[in-house]
Amino acid sequence: MREFGFRNSELGRETLTLKDAQSVYWNLTEAELYEQSIARNEAKMAAGGALVALTGEHTGRSPKDKFVVKDATTKDSVWWDNCGAITPEQFDCLLADVQQHVDGKELFAQDLYGGADSQNRLAVRVINEFAWHSLFIRNMLLRPTRDELSSFSEEMTVIDLPSFKADPARHGCRSETLIACDFTRKIVIIVGTSYAGEMKKSVFTMLNFLLPESRVMPMHCSANVGDKGDTAVFFGLSGTGKTTLSADPSRTLVGDDEHGWSEDGVFNFEGGCYAKTIRLSQEAEPEIYATTQRFGTVLENVVLDEQRRPDFDDGSLTENTRCAYPIHFIPNASETGKAPHPKNIIMLTADAFGVLPPIAKLTGAQAMYHFLSGYTAKVAGTEKGVVEPQATFSTCFGAPFMPRHPSVYGALLKELIEKHNVDCWLVNTGWTGGAYGTGHRMPIKETRALLAAALDGSLKGAQFRLDENFGFEVPTSVHDVDTRILDPKTTWDDSAAYDAQAQKLVSMFADNFQSFEAYVDGETLEAGPALRDAAE
Repeated sequence: MREFGFRNSELGRETLTLKDAQSVYWNLTEAELYEQSIARNEAKMAAGGALVALTGEHTGRSPKDKFVVKDATTKDSVWWDNCGAITPEQFDCLLADVQQHVDGKELFAQDLYGGADSQNRLAVRVINEFAWHSLFIRNMLLRPTRDELSSFSEEMTVIDLPSFKADPARHGCRSETLIACDFTRKIVIIVGTSYAGEMKKSVFTMLNFLLPESRVMPMHCSANVGDKGDTAVFFGLSGTGKTTLSADPSRTLVGDDEHGWSEDGVFNFEGGCYAKTIRLSQEAEPEIYATTQRFGTVLENVVLDEQRRPDFDDGSLTENTRCAYPIHFIPNASETGKAPHPKNIIMLTADAFGVLPPIAKLTGAQAMYHFLSGYTAKVAGTEKGVVEPQATFSTCFGAPFMPRHPSVYGALLKELIEKHNVDCWLVNTGWTGGAYGTGHRMPIKETRALLAAALDGSLKGAQFRLDENFGFEVPTSVHDVDTRILDPKTTWDDSAAYDAQAQKLVSMFADNFQSFEAYVDGETLEAGPALRDAAE
């Protein structure tokens, strides 16, 4: 058996050696991981070739179970209002208990990179007890070349042990589920959950802590690039359309979820995509659908019919059904994972109130306001306990993954937008014709047509009106788009009800932004929506 551990050069010592594991399978290929997963009854193979696994109780992330070690490095740099804290001693106790827990177990290890930019990437070793988890993370991160593997030296280690149950009294957590992050030693331990997405988000969280010190902006976004080098960045939470809208056959896909923006341009953190599959169809999303019919793709919590064909309309296990596949499964994916500086920034929101227009042009100050606000709706199943869309504000369009104060990321983004003269747009992929329960989701055909006009530059020449509630500019007509849908008030049966709903949302924006007022300039403050006098 090959003994291994993980190191931290700054500490100059081994922090853990999993020498008591029965065996460790290193960097297994897809075929080998299929064999292991099926032999261990972890997963089954679908008719099209994908590997199908269930995650049990946890069918989404558990953000309230994420804790950061509070030490000399993090005491004054972590946004503690957003992060639970544990002591170094509690983390060390967890580490020791994890080491004891793996005694006699078989483990799987993958050596991978987080970051396509060699100057800003992180060498990550991921240790799993499930073979299908090892395939998942092999799909999601970047695979070193054979030469790189021969000299691979990990900088970060992720240990994922679903069968281990945390002890709140010993480990300082709140339940048997725990995602414990030590930013000083660059170790993340995930226990008590089988939801594979926790692994990729732990790498994202680590990069979000480290990169701002190098003046690199980490972003929860997808990105694609046109044939003229015109990069577009799509900010948004899960379920708002980052993956769907960036998978455009006329543009090269850079990545679907996590990127950095450095002085050299945009680069993907990952080597794969993690797309929602609920109600996925070949007609609406052919590129993503095709990946679900391939050997190597992992389907998560997808129901199979009697012929083992995926039933993407079946949400009986969760609305958060997913597919994880290497990015090269998308025909027009970037080979380098890198692109020039953005020409356009799209901020995606799924407005459950049915108030926001399908697209709006933002000034620089408005872009900062909406970036710090991060308004959207949590989509059913994305997090444990969320069973229907709920209006929420997630700053930077990714608060659960932002360990530093939002003002750090906001200042970096503002600097880059101004330096590169980027056009910014707010796009609502949520509801129109009424709020959730009354209205309906924005037609994807209309959204794609509006985005195409924004990205090719033609939308800037359209006629615009000033939105009376939010103060941004909204086009009054766009080729191939139903004019009525551009003014959400006209899609409601009751215009007075729309006005009341709009002012309710404006009030929510104002209340939420109070926590950021001390960190922004006057121009950004004035860029927010305005409450109207009740007598108007």
